[in-house]
Amino acid sequence: MEQIKRTKIKDILASAEYEKTVNVKGWVRTRRGNKFVNFIALNDGSSIHNLQIVADVTQFDEELIKRITTGSAISVNGTLKESAGKGQSVEIQATEIEVVGDCNADEYPLQPKKHSLEFLREIAHLRFRTNTFGAIARVRHAMIFAVHSFFSEKGFLNIHTPIITASDAEGAGEMFKVTTMDINNAPKTEEGDVDYSKDFFGKATNLTVSGQLEGELAALAMSEIYTFGPTFRAENSNTTRHLAEFWMIEPEMAFYDLDDNMDLAEEFTKYLLNYALENCMEDLEFLSKRLQEEEKGKKAADQSMELIEKLRFVVDNDYIRLTYTEAIDILMQSKPHKKGKFQYELKGFGSDLQSEHERYLVEKHFKKPVILTDYPMSIKAFYMKQSDDGKTVKAMDVLFPQIGEIIGGSQREESYDKLLERMRAMDLPEEEMSWYLDTRKFGSVPHSGFGLGFERLMLFVTGMGNIRDVIPFPRTPNNAEF
Repeated sequence: MEQIKRTKIKDILASAEYEKTVNVKGWVRTRRGNKFVNFIALNDGSSIHNLQIVADVTQFDEELIKRITTGSAISVNGTLKESAGKGQSVEIQATEIEVVGDCNADEYPLQPKKHSLEFLREIAHLRFRTNTFGAIARVRHAMIFAVHSFFSEKGFLNIHTPIITASDAEGAGEMFKVTTMDINNAPKTEEGDVDYSKDFFGKATNLTVSGQLEGELAALAMSEIYTFGPTFRAENSNTTRHLAEFWMIEPEMAFYDLDDNMDLAEEFTKYLLNYALENCMEDLEFLSKRLQEEEKGKKAADQSMELIEKLRFVVDNDYIRLTYTEAIDILMQSKPHKKGKFQYELKGFGSDLQSEHERYLVEKHFKKPVILTDYPMSIKAFYMKQSDDGKTVKAMDVLFPQIGEIIGGSQREESYDKLLERMRAMDLPEEEMSWYLDTRKFGSVPHSGFGLGFERLMLFVTGMGNIRDVIPFPRTPNNAEF
């Protein structure tokens, strides 16, 4: 086969250089035709769209044509032609075809038909080859790039925080233990407890739930930093919104108060969604049609907002800002609360808001994205700045349509005495957290930060309903395949 430099299918589809000789390589989606001509739909992952290869059967060996099955990988040399076929502007008239990788058609599970998302999770090693997961992978890459672009343009430094840690940033206790000890024969102390002094790190260690605390250390020297890394929760939850392994974006900023923090969160989320609208439109249009098809049988009131309209809803609106107390008053006066329509009952100040309450504020009451501030101290983390009222903290949550909270953050407590008092009240280990307390003794300043769960962002941008479908290889209870 003549050696011609390969061109990606995305670039071929955008080209109008007819009669040019080109080479494309990819995986066969379908082959159809008759004894005279075959039409091969080829995809290489660069685009949601397939490229049509037209093969004059009389010009090729019969055995070669038989090997071109769904799932096989081929290399094609041919002439770029204007297409008369419906749905494509160009096609390739094949002059040479090589089967690079055969596919056992009898065993290949991805046949040209609709497959359920549940089935595709069972073959996650192959689901990239479907239109849906190809689109999700391209959008995910675009969002990763946009995250780094946004912070880099604003002068933030990317900091790698540890994946193995001895601290529990959230105080939740649901962490994966890291050890090199034989769990069937672990050394014990005289009291009969596991003797972690004999372990690799000489103490009990876990996989991190957040890079925030270490991020604060960097911000209190470099001013503005962000982390973007894997985090882990050993929460035995099998919902559509929980993963055991996921990715978090956590900026931390010195000299930022709560208002600065909210400004950054609004600017950041709008930047990301704008980037998706400007760079991923073909994939978004496909994902929007997929969602509409999936919801055809639902009542109009239960159907999701159209995907691209939903993204523009966020980009085109200023975010409403109000306190948690004001939000509780609105919710307590709402029809769903008075008629008992909320699944989770509200009991006034101190209630932990659920997704249904957050969505009511965004979708029904304000019809705009919402940022709630000044939450009760009792339901928030120890590191949040305490307000003068002694009841609330300088926290903020950004609420989006159809998903509820997408960002959680706060101004951090810079006072050594107040932070220590709060840690003692929550029975957190002072000695193990001495390094964190030190930052409040040596040049402490007001500072703020927030966390955005990347997979939650991906749910919003793609319109998918299950978080297991927006990460390549989901880790959930009883599932660590691939």
